[in-house]
Amino acid sequence: MKRLLILAMFAAALTACNKPVTDNDDPKPREESPLSWKESLTAAECREYEAWLQEGWVDSVARAEAKVFEEKKITQGRYTMPLDWKVYGDKPADGRSLYISLHGGGGAPATVNDGQWENQKTLYKPAEGVYLCPRAIENTWDLHFRPESDAFYEEIIRMAVTWLDVNPDKVYLMGYSAGGDGVWRLAPRMADHWAAASMMAGHPGDVSLLSLRNLPFMVWCGENDTEYQRNIECAARMAVLDSLQAADPEGYVHEGHMVEGKGHWMDLADAAALPWMAKFRRNPAPKKIVWCQGDEPKKYFYWLGVPAAHGDKGKEVRAVIDDNVVRIEKSDYKELTIYLNDELVDLDRTVAVLVGGHVLFEGELKRSPATMRQTLKERDDLSYIYPAAVRVSIP
Repeated sequence: MKRLLILAMFAAALTACNKPVTDNDDPKPREESPLSWKESLTAAECREYEAWLQEGWVDSVARAEAKVFEEKKITQGRYTMPLDWKVYGDKPADGRSLYISLHGGGGAPATVNDGQWENQKTLYKPAEGVYLCPRAIENTWDLHFRPESDAFYEEIIRMAVTWLDVNPDKVYLMGYSAGGDGVWRLAPRMADHWAAASMMAGHPGDVSLLSLRNLPFMVWCGENDTEYQRNIECAARMAVLDSLQAADPEGYVHEGHMVEGKGHWMDLADAAALPWMAKFRRNPAPKKIVWCQGDEPKKYFYWLGVPAAHGDKGKEVRAVIDDNVVRIEKSDYKELTIYLNDELVDLDRTVAVLVGGHVLFEGELKRSPATMRQTLKERDDLSYIYPAAVRVSIP
């Protein structure tokens, strides 16, 4: 119920703020919420303040992303990412879907990757939603998953939410060939951003799939796609996902398809991925998290945070929330920050954090408007506004 209420308030804020913006616009200062100065909030006040923060975020981000929307390109530092998108179907009441579709190519001349980008623009057609194809920022083998790329995908989402009426919990990732390589890497390391993902004809490299615990994931490969042993590698990763789900039946939702008689090109059998993904919505508040840092480590993952993330590839955290108790089952970090809201726990009751037989924290946590502002600023995502946080040291 709370999630539906928040989405309804977000839709209202988006409708109010989604209008053309120019550099010459002189926005009137927004009246401060009287809740901003309170030390703690009730649950009802927290919902009210969250709606106020969302409205301000939408207006601010719409202004920041106006140029991206108009020019269809993102520039960050020395890199530029051109964009192309088409909108299909009627807009649902809870906002449009967004399909980020990554093109093929790889370590090749720019003209090759440009051609693959052009091909990707018309390769798939969702029944509903924004179908958006970014042109990779480089022409290297790690085409779509260079360390600098993640910030571009995050900006794509912000632009699409504020300018294309996209629901941030209906963002899907997909890609073919080198784009599939990108999905293998980006889906786990940014799993808290996506509603579902589909990998088409890519090679997984050395990626860990542990972080896919809460992300529905599809694998498509031709049974005769022997170059770089894609068929063998994809079949092996399907088996890994089968094993992970067998050990954790409530997680690791997935499907694997080895397309009979097909090589690298599957004659669009893989287009079935779009309606499959469309069935899912991102769950920003899963009660169980498995987090294995990828080749571009992160400071945050769902409701967990770590003090630093550089050079941390392979570090793992496992945590579960049950009846106001947070259990740290495994942590390769000596310090964790746990971000909480009333969807995860009842903040009117005592919260405990345990590891093994040790109580790391036990007490009441206030709903802080300052923490809500801080987490929205740090995460830049409407679904990760937290009113409470507790930092613990792992013995």
